[in-house]
Amino acid sequence: MLPRLEVARRLRPVDLLAGGRAAIEASSAGPVPLPAVAPYVAATAAAHDGSTVSLHLGGHRLEAGLTDGSVHLRVPGPVGERDLRSRRFHRASSPSALALTLTGSHVTAWVREAAGWVARARHDLRDPDGGAPVVDVRDEALLADLHVGFPAGGGEAGPFGQLGLRDVRLVTTEDGSPVRDGDAVWLTATSAGPGFFDTAHTSVWRLDVTSYDLAHRADLFFRRPDVPGVFGDHATHLVRSGQGWLVATSTWGDFEVPRGRGGRRTPSGLRVTLAESSADLLAGTHVLDTRELPLPVDGLASIATWDPHLVRRDGEWLVGFVSARRFFDFHPALAGGPELGSLALRGAATDRRATEGTTVLEVDGELRVLASDGRDSRRGQRGRYPVFDDAMREVGLLDAPYPTNLPWPSLARVDGTWLMATFDGTRAGGELLGYGTHGDLVVMRSATPA
Repeated sequence: MLPRLEVARRLRPVDLLAGGRAAIEASSAGPVPLPAVAPYVAATAAAHDGSTVSLHLGGHRLEAGLTDGSVHLRVPGPVGERDLRSRRFHRASSPSALALTLTGSHVTAWVREAAGWVARARHDLRDPDGGAPVVDVRDEALLADLHVGFPAGGGEAGPFGQLGLRDVRLVTTEDGSPVRDGDAVWLTATSAGPGFFDTAHTSVWRLDVTSYDLAHRADLFFRRPDVPGVFGDHATHLVRSGQGWLVATSTWGDFEVPRGRGGRRTPSGLRVTLAESSADLLAGTHVLDTRELPLPVDGLASIATWDPHLVRRDGEWLVGFVSARRFFDFHPALAGGPELGSLALRGAATDRRATEGTTVLEVDGELRVLASDGRDSRRGQRGRYPVFDDAMREVGLLDAPYPTNLPWPSLARVDGTWLMATFDGTRAGGELLGYGTHGDLVVMRSATPA
């Protein structure tokens, strides 16, 4: 049995620059080289009337500017550059800094106000009808030649950080035990960007389980097996396997809400991929080659899969995941097999319609699968953490606070107690951005021994 959990700490790291640190600092306008491996970068400068900050990519200029307290974007279009300004949110309030970010295909202009960074303009470089962007932001050759321009006083630039953290997973060994670093555990998270799924990416964090100090240590980006470019795919499980790593992730990096009836597939075909690496993925920035992780969805009428969690037990791989009948009608499932390339469906909780965060866990020697029933679930299945057996039959509930949004039950035994790292739906970055900028990292502990 799992004991009652209580909230021990809430944390919210908000940084436009990854780790709060600049990769380059300039004292003049530039443009200055800022080689990038992925289209997730930020540039900041002091805010003065007439200030601009720009990114130069593939012969195109992306610019944020401040004039008479009004913030604008200048972006390339099919027939030349154009200026864009939000009708409702362009007016800055006593700004002290100006910033420009590129997150996937999204360009955002920011000002730092009394409450922190606020987005004042945003634009998607993709064609409104889903076509290719004017500039291919995922092209590795173009990214390697990225330059940044500052106002006369210079500024700072580097990889993009995050507005919040969600989709939190403990970094584990193959048997599901947390990877430790002294008093700390490691987490992967989705670093929220200024918008929906396609502005986010995967990050790696070190959490001290005594002081609850949280440090951003790494970022992971992905090449896919079927399309060119580098993607900020996320909802990732990082697994220590021998002397290397397995990295299972979901192809959210270019996801768009499907249009029309029936919830058609997105152009990328939302699914799960797998990478293997011998590099130190707990530090630095990495671009990983992936292959398809074939997940069995026999009889599930599945149009998409996501949110993998891998455990090896008794010589067999077990993979928890989510299967969707349409967007957004989804439920947890469990597959197993001797190898990750030959999995068979073990069970699926098809009575759910808004349940994810599938997590495989051993409790008192028995295999259990945990998940999160969102508040859009059916009556009697809302705002709770169901516990399933290995055939995906519900056998109990996890007794723990249920934050907003869809918090995942990422649990492990840590120093004699149960620890859970999850998240909520608290947004950041201002009203312009809407859904997708969440959330707080919520750490829970059990009061009784594990």
